Amino acid sequence: MTEAKASRPTLVWDASRRPTINDIARLAQVSKKTVSRVINESPFVKADTRERVNAIIAELGYAPDPQARGLAFRRSFLIGLVYDNPSPQYVIDMLQGILDAVRGSGFELLVHPCDRSSPNFLADVRGFVERQKLFGVVIPPSVSEDERVARLLTELDCPYVRIAGIRLDEPDSSLVTHDRHGGYQAARHLVELGHKVVAHISGPDTFRSAHERRGGFREGLAESGLALEDRYSLVGAYTFDSGVACAEKLFRLEPRPTAIFTGNDEMAAGVYKAARDAGLSIPGDLSVVSYDDSPTAPRLFPPLTSVRLPIREIGRVAAQMLLRDPEAKPAAAPSEFEPTLIVRESTARPA
Repeated sequence: MTEAKASRPTLVWDASRRPTINDIARLAQVSKKTVSRVINESPFVKADTRERVNAIIAELGYAPDPQARGLAFRRSFLIGLVYDNPSPQYVIDMLQGILDAVRGSGFELLVHPCDRSSPNFLADVRGFVERQKLFGVVIPPSVSEDERVARLLTELDCPYVRIAGIRLDEPDSSLVTHDRHGGYQAARHLVELGHKVVAHISGPDTFRSAHERRGGFREGLAESGLALEDRYSLVGAYTFDSGVACAEKLFRLEPRPTAIFTGNDEMAAGVYKAARDAGLSIPGDLSVVSYDDSPTAPRLFPPLTSVRLPIREIGRVAAQMLLRDPEAKPAAAPSEFEPTLIVRESTARPA
C-alpha cells in the first residue's frame, strides 16, 4: 500500500448521487484545477497527487462530461503572450524564453500583439482570452503595468504572470526586473569615467520602465552632484528611428553631450547612426551606454556597453510559473532579476 493510499481516509459516499469534479477535489484535498489536470493527463502534477486523485475517481466511478472535458483540454494547453512593445528584439527574446519552458510539455504558445492606446484594447484582450480559453497569460511591459488588464484576467479566472520594473502583484504572479537600479548603474559608470555633460533618451512615458530607468539614472548622477538637465532628457519610442531623431537634437546643443544613455539597445543603434552621420566617433567623441544587452549590443561597432536584462530567461521563468502544479511548494526559480552593467568598447573617458 502506498503512502498516499495509507493516509487517505475511507470514503463515505451516497451512491445515489453522481459525483462531480468539486467532490473529487474536496475528497482528494486538492484544487479543482489539479483534478482537471489529472483528468487531462497534464505532466505538471506530482506523482503522489495524481495517484491519490485517480484512486478517488476510480472508487467513486466518476466520469467527466465529454463536452466539459473538451473545453478543459483546450484551456489547459494554451498559453498566451499579450504585448504592446515596439522593440522587435525584446519580443523575440521573450518568445524564445517562453518556448524554452513549454517545449516538450504539450502546451502551445499563442501570441497577441495589441495597442494600449486603442479604445478597443481591453475588449480585444478579453476576446483573445475567451476565444482561446487560455490556460494562462504572460504579460510583459507595458501591458503588465495596466491594472485594468490584471483586473480583467482575474474576472475571467485566467492565471497570469506580470513582468515589470517594480512589484505590481503577488510574488507567485509577478516578476520584478528592478529597472531603476539598472539606470543607476549606467549613471555611475559614466560618472566614474569623468563625464559631466550627459544626456538620456528614454522610452515612451506610457512605459513604467522608462520612468524607472530615467529615475535611476538621475539618482546615479545626483550622488556626484550632477543633474540631468531637461534639455538633455528626451523621450524616444524604444525604436531605432527615435534614437536617430533624438540624437540629432542632442548633437545640436551647446555644449554637446559627451555621453548618452539610451533606454534600450534599439535606440542606441539609432544613436550610432546619427553619430556617424555627424562625423562623431564612438567612444572618442561620444560615449554610449544602453539597456537590455540584447544580441544586438555586442554586434555593433564598437560593441555596445549595456545594462543586461536576461529577457529570454525572464520569459522562461514566467511560463514555468504558469505551468507549475498549484498544489506544489513554490518553485525555486527567482521572482526577481537584478540588472547588470556589461562594459564594452562604446564608453571611455571624455576627450
